[in-house]
Amino acid sequence: MKKGQIMEGVIKRVEFPNKGIIMTEEGKQVIVKNGIEGQKVSVAINKVRKGKCEGRLLEVLEKSPLELKEPGCVHAGICGGCTYQSLQYEEQLALKAKQVKKLIDDVIVPENRDYEFLGIKASPCQKGYRNKMEFSFGDEYKGGPLALGMHKKGSFYDIVNVPECQIVDEDFRTVLDVTLTYFKEKQVPYYHKLRHTGYLRHLLVRKAVKTGEILVDLVTTTQEDWVPAAGTAWNAEATEGWETTLLEGWKDAVLAATYVGKMTGILHTKNDSVADTVTNEGTDILFGQDYFYEELLGLRFKITPFSFFQTNSLGAEVLYTTAREFIGDALTAWDAATGTDISGEKNSGKVVFDLYSGTGTIAQMLAPVAKKVIGVEIIEEAVEAAKENAKLNGLDNCEFIAGDVLKVIDDIEEKPDYIVLDPPRDGIHPKALEKIIRYGVPQMVYISCKPTSLARDLEVLQARGYEVKKVCCVDMFPATVHCESICLLSKIN
Repeated sequence: MKKGQIMEGVIKRVEFPNKGIIMTEEGKQVIVKNGIEGQKVSVAINKVRKGKCEGRLLEVLEKSPLELKEPGCVHAGICGGCTYQSLQYEEQLALKAKQVKKLIDDVIVPENRDYEFLGIKASPCQKGYRNKMEFSFGDEYKGGPLALGMHKKGSFYDIVNVPECQIVDEDFRTVLDVTLTYFKEKQVPYYHKLRHTGYLRHLLVRKAVKTGEILVDLVTTTQEDWVPAAGTAWNAEATEGWETTLLEGWKDAVLAATYVGKMTGILHTKNDSVADTVTNEGTDILFGQDYFYEELLGLRFKITPFSFFQTNSLGAEVLYTTAREFIGDALTAWDAATGTDISGEKNSGKVVFDLYSGTGTIAQMLAPVAKKVIGVEIIEEAVEAAKENAKLNGLDNCEFIAGDVLKVIDDIEEKPDYIVLDPPRDGIHPKALEKIIRYGVPQMVYISCKPTSLARDLEVLQARGYEVKKVCCVDMFPATVHCESICLLSKIN
């Protein structure tokens, strides 16, 4: 097998997150991304090392028997946002559960083989489930007309218009359509990532499922060299005030549209960073306010444009209910040792650490049955939101600390009776994990959005005296390769 070679083969299995495995007649393994088990594909080999080959998917020659005759979205196969649009939802769930179980089984020590795998819980909604989307401006092909949507599959530069995107609801699609139509008409250029010139960068849309409140944020550069002469294009004055005229027109166009929900705020964020990410370098309110409210399991949360919040609100209720069940089991087990059952009882006398706490969602759900919950989160804005949300929900036994878990936990005077971990995708820093283990708490719950990171950290936790009691997956991202996993760990006496 040589680099540049074109080959055909059938994908025998798919490993997390989207690595299709093809076996050649010579018994060599070829990895190709974005395929589905059973597909016959054409692949270009682009990497060969240590007996393993990696290839780029060129074409699906024959569909998999698992696939639908027609995918669930007209943009499937072109848009890089969803990989599993052509699979029945039951097949998606089975595939994700199988992938996660294999990852866990591969790291479980022999004496821990009897752990309980609870399978995967479905998302309550399989379409229109997202409460946040970041759309990008660009062109569908070099020199093409303005586009606003998702990155084209396999491309860093090309953008696919997604007017019928299925993972968001009709209000997202309305904002998307109005915005693209307006800026096309005004002939406003997008920010070119290679030349670092242009104006339009991203469109951020957030909508609460429970309250129906909508927040829209246009992200642009501060560049002025593209502004047309007076009397041309959108009749702007090529002087001070052009941006106000342009943004006011966009705001009015967005407000004039009809929505199922309620438009709460329209914002403009400046971002001159070279990185292709949404970076807040100053945000102005064009209409309404710069926040909205969402509700989860009876709690109310104030969310700003850049707050971390689970992108599937109804799925988050399933996730947190499951985590709370794991945690409830653990609290009951502790107090059973002293002859006291505190299930559902307020103020159990336990101190709980919620590490990598984000906006404090988990901490606030644990607060009613804990003496105190201490959340640690590195993003200061998220910490301020957590404090405000705890106050909003009348919880006075939550403390939120801004800082890196690795550094901050050394300065916390209280010692935890219980620890909840919900780290970012890459998992826990090895040195931070060692400090967490040294607390020696009887039980921990680890929530992970990347099961490969969870599996890696489980190897360390098992080596340091913890055993896996049970694992459950929750599908927060239908039609994509991702899912959440929850793991209950107990210290071996």
